[in-house]
Amino acid sequence: MHFSRFPRVRLAHLPTPLEHMPRLSKELGVELWIKRDDCTGMSSGGNKTRKLEFLMAEAEAMGADMVMTQGATQSNHARQTAACAARMGIACHILLEDRTGYNNANYNENGNVLLDHLHGATTEKFPGGHDMVGEMNRAADAARAQGKAVYVIPGGGSNPTGALGYANCALELLGQVNERGLKVDRLVHATGSSGTQAGLVTGMAALNSGIPVLGIGTRAPRERQEQMVYDLAQRTAEKLGCPGVVSREDVVANTDYVGDGYGLPTQSGLEAISMFAELEGILLDPVYSAKGAAGLIDLARKGQFQDERVIFLHTGGSVGLFGYDFAFDHSSRRING
Repeated sequence: MHFSRFPRVRLAHLPTPLEHMPRLSKELGVELWIKRDDCTGMSSGGNKTRKLEFLMAEAEAMGADMVMTQGATQSNHARQTAACAARMGIACHILLEDRTGYNNANYNENGNVLLDHLHGATTEKFPGGHDMVGEMNRAADAARAQGKAVYVIPGGGSNPTGALGYANCALELLGQVNERGLKVDRLVHATGSSGTQAGLVTGMAALNSGIPVLGIGTRAPRERQEQMVYDLAQRTAEKLGCPGVVSREDVVANTDYVGDGYGLPTQSGLEAISMFAELEGILLDPVYSAKGAAGLIDLARKGQFQDERVIFLHTGGSVGLFGYDFAFDHSSRRING
């Protein structure tokens, strides 16, 4: 895969570390490793920075002086987009949708939202249930009418250009495991807007890795999630010049850990946050990485990874913890006196 054919700006701290998780492995009886894409840099890092290297380069090549995107209130993608735009001197406008109904001040103003504004982005807020793609197109048209050259980035950065970032991650990860002599049996990660999983599936298939990718869903029902990933993987493969390399069987999502809905914390997710923090010193976020880790933990306990070496790809997002402080019991470990 020849990624140098595509415009790219170097924004991320790459390669991200690949680390063994000895204490969590012992706890669950499975050999677990973690790909630290929470360490990509750009406003505390996360998986979107890999996508934005290609998306922002495309925006720059098109002469954009503004990028526009959309997401939920505590969107990690929005925060990383704002940071990348700030680095490149491009204006950034973000449309945020309330998908939870939370009135908590920290949720609405702290965490990712605080950083959006610190990076100089402007924001608009919408109630849940809006046609956010339509709203973004209308906002982009209005900005263009004022003379702005607007580049629109889809939610999550999930299009074939953005997915190049995770096809490239597959190449990076295989280089790391080959260098260490690690035979890997499975790659697990949180999947939402589909770009991360589509890129990984495409890259792993194109490289004939033999490593199955399991996405743990954070939003959509299984059939819809898998179809979104497969459709985008097909388009990504075409962009890379290897059409048809991804089969439908390559795309697997488990959506048993979504809970009550997108952005709503689950007990299993909160347990995963505690386990990763207390056993490995690693922070997860309640929306994505914690639900992915909850699936990893539960499936390990059920014996589905028996005798396997599993890599968990950490998609980042710990900034979101500061918007979800109300979900945690702050008194459980407090010592008085």
